[in-house]
Amino acid sequence: MSAITRDPVSDSTLSSDQRIGAAGLERRSLQSRSSPFKSAVTSGTIASLTTTAALALLAGLEGRSIFQPTNATSHWLYSENAGHVGAADAKHTLLGYCTHHLSAIFWALPFEAWLAADRYREPTAIIRKAALTAAVAYVVDYHLVPKRLTPGWETVLSKRSIGLTYAALALGLAAGAMVSRKSQHPGDK
Repeated sequence: MSAITRDPVSDSTLSSDQRIGAAGLERRSLQSRSSPFKSAVTSGTIASLTTTAALALLAGLEGRSIFQPTNATSHWLYSENAGHVGAADAKHTLLGYCTHHLSAIFWALPFEAWLAADRYREPTAIIRKAALTAAVAYVVDYHLVPKRLTPGWETVLSKRSIGLTYAALALGLAAGAMVSRKSQHPGDK
């Protein structure tokens, strides 16, 4: 029983090389436990940038200012009129982007936890899980939370553009997960 509870790093019966090796394994184990959070920051950031670019492009195609969708996201603090602000400013654009960025990381957390729980790392599986995560995000964002907590894009963009933005969210999450996995496992293909 005492062999089970022994700490290999401080075990005096091990050689210094064995203790160093055990410490390295323990450190790698701790790092791998925190990797879903690190991965969520990576995939959430890429998803945030991807969706912000999609929002700007779609707003421009619909004859709106490229800043309006991001400004609209600040409606949780500045009311529905936030989406009518067409210029970039710290009050609406910075707050809107920061809110959106944190939201993307929020959705990346369960996505990355789901990926970490399943060792199946094929790109098609990652894309499928990213698409399901984006679909859940849409349902929560536009059908379950109070209006004040929605992204606010409905005040600026068509339903079609909102749907395309959630598709961009899925692509951003998947791309971020692939980048994150590549950086964690550089030898993998």
